[in-house]
Amino acid sequence: MAKFRAKHKLNFPLLSDPEYKTIEAYGARRMKSFLGKNFLGIVRSSCLIGPDGRVKKVWEKAPSKGHAAEVLDLLKSFAAN
Repeated sequence: MAKFRAKHKLNFPLLSDPEYKTIEAYGARRMKSFLGKNFLGIVRSSCLIGPDGRVKKVWEKAPSKGHAAEVLDLLKSFAAN
């Protein structure tokens, strides 16, 4: 994880969750289906958490295209207020 963080110049810690505790706390591990088979999987979702530790916004479905820009726009609107 340290190499990934350094490579992408991230200024925040990354979370490793092999026991799914945080993933399950945020409801991001759900039943999914693919090719007619059901399985427990990770749902691509996002939570925006404010400096106070409270959840400000939840995106139940976070598509890979355009989602980062949407989140950034929302962050900018919070900063402007």
